[in-house]
Amino acid sequence: MKNKHRKIKFLNLFLGLQKDLIVGGQAVMEGVMMRTPSAYAIACRKADGSIVHTSEALPKWSDQHKWLNLPILRGGATLIQSMALGIKALNFSAEVAHSDLEAQEAKEKARNLETQAVYADGTTDENFTKARVKVTMPEKSAAKNPSQAAGAVGSIIFALFFNALLFVAAPLLLTNILFIAFGWAQSPMLTADAAWWQMALAYVWEIKPSSWIAFNLIDGVIRMIFFVTMIVSMSYLKDIRRIFEYHGAEHKTVFAWEKELSLTPENARLQKRQHPRCGTSFLMVVMLVAIVLFSVINFDVLWLNLLVRIALMPVVAGLSYEIIRYAAKKESSAIFRLMTLPGIWLQNITTQEPDKEQLEVAIEALKESLKLEPIEAEKFAANHRELEVVV
Repeated sequence: MKNKHRKIKFLNLFLGLQKDLIVGGQAVMEGVMMRTPSAYAIACRKADGSIVHTSEALPKWSDQHKWLNLPILRGGATLIQSMALGIKALNFSAEVAHSDLEAQEAKEKARNLETQAVYADGTTDENFTKARVKVTMPEKSAAKNPSQAAGAVGSIIFALFFNALLFVAAPLLLTNILFIAFGWAQSPMLTADAAWWQMALAYVWEIKPSSWIAFNLIDGVIRMIFFVTMIVSMSYLKDIRRIFEYHGAEHKTVFAWEKELSLTPENARLQKRQHPRCGTSFLMVVMLVAIVLFSVINFDVLWLNLLVRIALMPVVAGLSYEIIRYAAKKESSAIFRLMTLPGIWLQNITTQEPDKEQLEVAIEALKESLKLEPIEAEKFAANHRELEVVV
């Protein structure tokens, strides 16, 4: 009887640990990256059907710097770490795809050499002229690729610049022009002989709307329209749609883990594709939070508004992280769940139904990351003495 109670106690402890262990991930080319609090793993499907993976423990930022575990600040730290992991995952999947391409090229080259026949001339012997001669052409020297570190830094800089231009500067400029055109903002003072570039500069240099709340609401709506348009356009690309299928596999696998089900394709297939902690929901919440925050902090000069909006993005991201984190809990209020609904709806596009093989890749990634997750062992060791006493 004591052994039976001991097993039940251990099972309840393990299930409790599983509930507390938050996992997430990201879809990549023919693969999935899964992340636990202390580790991450990337799994990709090769062209021959095999699954390759890599995994690594994550540094304990919150242990080294306690202030990074504070609300809002932890959201910014998590976002930076997620960006770095995302670049690593994309590089790994690109290397797998490149190795598959090289293997395919090598097979085709070998096949061509087997069927190629070169006949020798310069003799009257008929048999000699028909003799096969194997000719090996010198390999072309492969161009050196830039280092992965430089490529990763360049990708991050370009992504940040592009996102700032498309989702901060462009909506702000367009909103200001619309408000002036419809008479909702003070028109600039211009002389009769003003050049076209002076008119353009005057229309975008100052922002003096009749209502900053309405201005930021329209600005946020335009930003959302840009974002949704980009997502819908990308969904028509074959390779992107394939990534969206792996995105669905990632969500289904996470749901299976959170529901304490065995990590099998059969259990994962029955789960939903839309997850409240998804990056899509996070971005939509970011836009909603930005509307509220930028309505309070504003200036009449365009460049100051642009500078402040870029500078406050870590704060916006931190607040959005806390909202997403709380909305994913069962005890969250209807208001928080309502804020994540636009992202849930958009996941009908950013996630697609995966097949069994894609689910297997996502499950492999999660299992590999869990192997490096010490939280189960740590908590069990801490509670082991209690188990011995109670039982």
